[in-house]
Amino acid sequence: MLSRNDITHAHADVNGVRLHYASRGAGKLILFIHGFPELWYAWKRQLFDFGRHHRAVALDQRGYNLSSKPSAVDAYGIDLLAADIAALIEHLGEEKAVLVGHDVGAVVAWAVALRHPERVEKLVSINMSHPACFDRALREDPAQQAASQYMHLFRSRSAEEHLSQHDYGFLREIFLDPGLSQGYFSEADVRVYLEAFAQPGAMTGGLNLYRAAQIGPPGPGKPVGGSNLTRGLRSLTVSVPVLVIWGERDPYLLPASNLAGIELYVPDLRVMRVPEATHWIVHEEPEIVNAAIRGFLARERPGGHQRAKPA
Repeated sequence: MLSRNDITHAHADVNGVRLHYASRGAGKLILFIHGFPELWYAWKRQLFDFGRHHRAVALDQRGYNLSSKPSAVDAYGIDLLAADIAALIEHLGEEKAVLVGHDVGAVVAWAVALRHPERVEKLVSINMSHPACFDRALREDPAQQAASQYMHLFRSRSAEEHLSQHDYGFLREIFLDPGLSQGYFSEADVRVYLEAFAQPGAMTGGLNLYRAAQIGPPGPGKPVGGSNLTRGLRSLTVSVPVLVIWGERDPYLLPASNLAGIELYVPDLRVMRVPEATHWIVHEEPEIVNAAIRGFLARERPGGHQRAKPA
């Protein structure tokens, strides 16, 4: 079991914000970037596993938990979030890192690879596709549009109230309760997440990426689906090796439309589909996720598409 003594906590003053991060081990830097509504703690099993042979670091992104939480929506633009990661890598004394991101953490990891490729050795994206594929799915695929209706709530003025009421009942229902019922979260884990949700400004900080990036399907106030995640980019080609891991039972991000054509943007690509896993694959199947990452780190030649066997 991972004990608190195994993890070092610190802060980095970078890019105009203070970022909290947790780390374990020494060696090649692997930087883990959490999604919504999570924090560094989402990667505790990865810190234990990869911290044995690498320098494993998991941060709280700006807006979350113990990191700075600017109040302005435009403080959460994708350029700034990507710059946070590039600056943190430099702060940690490294030129490059292996980036591992899940959900909107993977959105940020893709942005780093596109905007600061000199800082990325390899990229692991978990249940998130290249932003051009994600945008196309939001614009054109009715199934993805239906699955993404929650994004209208996340971008609304009432989002904080809705997500916080009844002791974070909405987040318990979609995230914490399934973990408790299926045994991959303990009551202690739930307390950690609830404490993070309750940090002043944390709900707004987590939601502001959706607002700043204008992520969502067509709907009221957003007649055209998509986002501004690729705005200003001269090229959409990702030059570093990429591993995409996808829990195929994800009800929010559907693999079929999101992965279609991704190879056009990623010359060195490996895709691993896990049929029985959901959006929360990092928690449900840590052994599968960790083994896939280890294999990806060890490989020297480009890989192809493969399908994982059910656990």
